[in-house]
Amino acid sequence: MATIPKKVIERFNKQVPRFKRILDKAYDRDINESDTVTIVTDILCEVFGYDRYDEITSEYAIRNTFCDLAVKIDDEVSYLIEVKSISTDLRENHLRQAVNYGANEGIKWVILTNGIVWQVYNIQLKKSVQHDKVFEINFKEISPRKKEVQELLYTLAKEGVTKDVISEYQEKVNAVNRYVISALLMHGPVVDCLRREIRKFSPGIRVETEEIIDIIKNDVLKRNVIEDEKALQAQKKVKRYISQRQKNKH
Repeated sequence: MATIPKKVIERFNKQVPRFKRILDKAYDRDINESDTVTIVTDILCEVFGYDRYDEITSEYAIRNTFCDLAVKIDDEVSYLIEVKSISTDLRENHLRQAVNYGANEGIKWVILTNGIVWQVYNIQLKKSVQHDKVFEINFKEISPRKKEVQELLYTLAKEGVTKDVISEYQEKVNAVNRYVISALLMHGPVVDCLRREIRKFSPGIRVETEEIIDIIKNDVLKRNVIEDEKALQAQKKVKRYISQRQKNKH
């Protein structure tokens, strides 16, 4: 990921603790959605560095439907924000609405938030609209002095958006996750490496590739990382990668 400018880190360190206090008080008062939008707008300005008047638009109209906020840089929408009241638990029906907003306008990024929790989703416009949660930030729990927190905040900050840091972060998430790692563990090169190491560990014993794969599937990995939809997608990607690598060798 790109180096985060010092002034941006200083802004995070100063403003995040301030808004943690603001959000705590707002939660205790159980403020409504309109007041939550006001705080979210302030966070966009003070934490993420956007200009309130030029780069944040409220009630952004998409096909006669309104989204609460849109963040724009050079008159191009970077992401949409759907805001719920501060005490509202974010639910699937809230997400569907926000994703539809983005899909209708061809916008790749949507944030669903109640001010405290910020869920960041990527929209893929294929044959059907698909979406993946890339990450989530809870303002009550984060420490802005931690490098991993700074990296997450930077993906949404104006300075990071202009460099498309969020796409780089998503690429890493897509490559380094439990599904991809599990798929790699069960295929070709990794299994062959394990087989060689086992032979060195216990010279003279016979062990077949299928035995190792069975142990990995049945005794090492959890079922959800090899059987659910995301796992199957990762396995297909890994198979294509290994197949292509073998073709390139010839």
